[in-house]
Amino acid sequence: MQVVIPPKKNREVQRKYDKYLYRHRHLVENAFLHLKRWRGIATRYAKNTASFVAAVQIRCIALWANIL
Repeated sequence: MQVVIPPKKNREVQRKYDKYLYRHRHLVENAFLHLKRWRGIATRYAKNTASFVAAVQIRCIALWANIL
C-alpha cells in the first residue's frame, strides 16, 4: 500500500505522498459522490442488475459530458 493522502500543513515532519496518484484518487471519490447524489442510484430503484448497471452507466456518461 502507498500513502496518497497529503499530510496536514502544520505537521512537524511532512511525509511524502504521490500528488499524481492523489489527484486521480480525488477524481474517483468525486465520481462516487456524484453517483450517490443521484436518487435513482442511491435508493436503487432498478430491481434487476442490468437496469441498475445501465443507470450507473447513463449517469457516468452524463458526468463525463459535463466535464468536457
